[in-house]
Amino acid sequence: MTASEEVFGKVQEALVEALGVENDEVTREATMVGDLGAESIDFLDIVFKLEKAFGISIPREELFPDDILTNAEYVQDGKVTEGGIKVLKERLPWANLEKFEQNPRVQDFGNLLTVNDLCSYVQSKL
Repeated sequence: MTASEEVFGKVQEALVEALGVENDEVTREATMVGDLGAESIDFLDIVFKLEKAFGISIPREELFPDDILTNAEYVQDGKVTEGGIKVLKERLPWANLEKFEQNPRVQDFGNLLTVNDLCSYVQSKL
């Protein structure tokens, strides 16, 4: 088993426990909110389970850039500006923002994070 497969397995286990979904629903491409039904309260449990499983610390701002998404400097008319996208890419280098960049509506950001992004984040912390 590769390190990547091991990380995915532990992330999958944490998500199954936290969200009450089936193993086969937690694919690398599944989005945390849209596909797996995660809500903001669930992310606290997910973070706790990941910290415990991997022995890492996960600061909230590393996964949830609320300070960017609510800042008038980076958001205009409900969309993240080019400057905001740049800051998001710096803050979240592990996340694939390509789809979000095409239509960067703040309300859609929560549906951006995939299981694979979460695995990439964990691997960056190990």
